[in-house]
Amino acid sequence: MSGIPNTRIRTALFAVPLVAVAALGTAAAPAGATTSPTARPLTCRGEGVDPHAPVRYRTETVIHAPLRSIWKLQTDVERWPYWQDAVTTMKRLDHGPFRAGSAFRWTTPVPPNPTTPATSLEITSTVEQLRHHSCIRWTGPALGEGLRIDGVHVWNFTRGKGGVRVSTEETHTGAEVEADVPTATKLLRQGLEAWLRDLKTAAESPTHNRPH
Repeated sequence: MSGIPNTRIRTALFAVPLVAVAALGTAAAPAGATTSPTARPLTCRGEGVDPHAPVRYRTETVIHAPLRSIWKLQTDVERWPYWQDAVTTMKRLDHGPFRAGSAFRWTTPVPPNPTTPATSLEITSTVEQLRHHSCIRWTGPALGEGLRIDGVHVWNFTRGKGGVRVSTEETHTGAEVEADVPTATKLLRQGLEAWLRDLKTAAESPTHNRPH
């Protein structure tokens, strides 16, 4: 693979794939998080993740906050850097309500390692399907030096007696991640669980978890 001579460098480059997460190696699953590897894929308006992608992960957690607060945090993408440390820049590429067709470009750091300096990935996400207060599906590439990851990411939001169940599933394709599927899957797992952790923390904070 051009520009990526060994597995250690490959791993460093896709250590922060299409999710906002810092310090992946120390990320812990959010309280209440569960995984359902054999469950039916998540969908939004009938569309799901890439069924042929070799790298995939699904997880979920219950957040004790109003659905409208959780939805606002997730869809007000320009404010992601305020509650996700690993989102270093964010630019909404369209205007108006967050909807199918909305697009946003953001960057997230790749930590340094003994053989490569710190770098970053630029991700351009496009919302393909959306149902208000119910689900979102976006797609898009993450580009770094000598690296491309194509991702499909689905989110489901379901009210329940114990709170709002937030479920997420993502798939990745690309030569770099497909060269080491177990490692890529592990890092994707860490990233998705960290995203849920941050979303849960932000949504359950006094600022967001109050009647409007």
